[in-house]
Amino acid sequence: MNQDNPFGEIVYTYTRAQALADGVQVDVTKTAQEAGIKFPVFITRTVFDAYVAVPPNVSGQDEAGRLWDIIWMLRFAILRTRPEESRIVVALYVRNDNRAAKLVKLIGTCGPLDIDKPEPAITVMMPDED
Repeated sequence: MNQDNPFGEIVYTYTRAQALADGVQVDVTKTAQEAGIKFPVFITRTVFDAYVAVPPNVSGQDEAGRLWDIIWMLRFAILRTRPEESRIVVALYVRNDNRAAKLVKLIGTCGPLDIDKPEPAITVMMPDED
């Protein structure tokens, strides 16, 4: 142990660039910018598959609209968040069948863009994915 590395040698890292290349995260920055969010925004593959991808035989839905709903509600969650909060709840209604929409709660966090890029980025994930 030394002062430069108090926890010891790094055994393994997994960068955001690797997560994007592997498909574990999805870059939705363009849509987020259209909604007025200035930081890059990423969603996990789990969120994409569960709430952006349209389930088979569900009518009146498309991926662009479902993604917009998530990003728009993220924007509102950001606006009502206090500065000291590191995690925000993003709540919205999602219809994954041809019945009534159900309330879904996601988590948004802000952290470094990548291991070697300290500028801020937002990640939206399922509550159990952190």
